Amino acid sequence: MSDIPVLETDRLILRGSCIEDFDAMAEMWALPEMVRYVGGVPQSREQSWTRLMRHIGMWQAMKFGFWAVIDKASDRFIGQAGFHEMRRALTPSIENTLEAGWGLHPDFQGRGYASEALRTMLPWAATNHPDKQVTCIIDPDNVASIRLAERHGFQAFARSPYQDSEVIIFRKI
Repeated sequence: MSDIPVLETDRLILRGSCIEDFDAMAEMWALPEMVRYVGGVPQSREQSWTRLMRHIGMWQAMKFGFWAVIDKASDRFIGQAGFHEMRRALTPSIENTLEAGWGLHPDFQGRGYASEALRTMLPWAATNHPDKQVTCIIDPDNVASIRLAERHGFQAFARSPYQDSEVIIFRKI
């Protein structure tokens, strides 16, 4: 994990995920309000473990991944943000892009933390993976995330069925 960059903002530390994050992460992803626009079903501890292992392993395999988002003031794990390659069954495909994502504990939503994380991670992607397009997918009902993505230069370019619903596909312009 020493190859995972640590990014800092005024209020946040973005660092590689570690085993010690697991309990806070599992608690967060088990909250119904956390998964409202991400599948809609609270995750079990087992599913959160798989998510954690994916986040750790993505860095090793792809040289990018998700960071644990830590609140500097409390030193608390408050969420995750970063990039992944999920090989999703979407049309059009977003394979071989940096698929951006973010998820913050509900207690920390609406305070500008996600925007702060994006302001830090997007320049990192442009510097370290300049050849990769940055994309994201968002549930059409997730107005807050759509506004956040648009504020950070993402533009909707398609809709696609995905896992029994529909997502909007965005790309960073």
